[in-house]
Amino acid sequence: MVLTAHKDAATLTISNRLVACLGVGYVPFALLSGLGLLNMGYALATGVLMLLMSFLLFSFGLIGGGDAKFAAVTSVWLGPEGVLMFIAYTTLIGGILALALLIFRTLPLPAFLNGHVWVRRMREPTNGIPYALAMSPAALLTIPSTQWAALIA
Repeated sequence: MVLTAHKDAATLTISNRLVACLGVGYVPFALLSGLGLLNMGYALATGVLMLLMSFLLFSFGLIGGGDAKFAAVTSVWLGPEGVLMFIAYTTLIGGILALALLIFRTLPLPAFLNGHVWVRRMREPTNGIPYALAMSPAALLTIPSTQWAALIA
């Protein structure tokens, strides 16, 4: 989650390789954790539904394609019991992020930040919002309410 947020902040992209690793890593991790095939099926169905919903948002230009894929794979990990909380946290954190970014784009840039490409990229009004910066903490906040927390306890 942290790596994805960092990558999105720095480049405004989410690597397909990183999303694929998160997706492929779920199956052996779930099996080794004793999650059960039925629970895994529900989690995969949750991911598919999130993929459909997030690609609908992508088709309207509201989020990027990497954001859509990242939301879907994150939803697989969080499962049906965590996805609504994930959406709520993402919405809340994303709104705060969008507001902060809009303000940041209107303020003068301190000279010491001028040399950083990623800072200039963030200030560009035509660039979108690095939504993994909202989804990653939302996922981390949601994990305690999922079946993973129950397996650890």
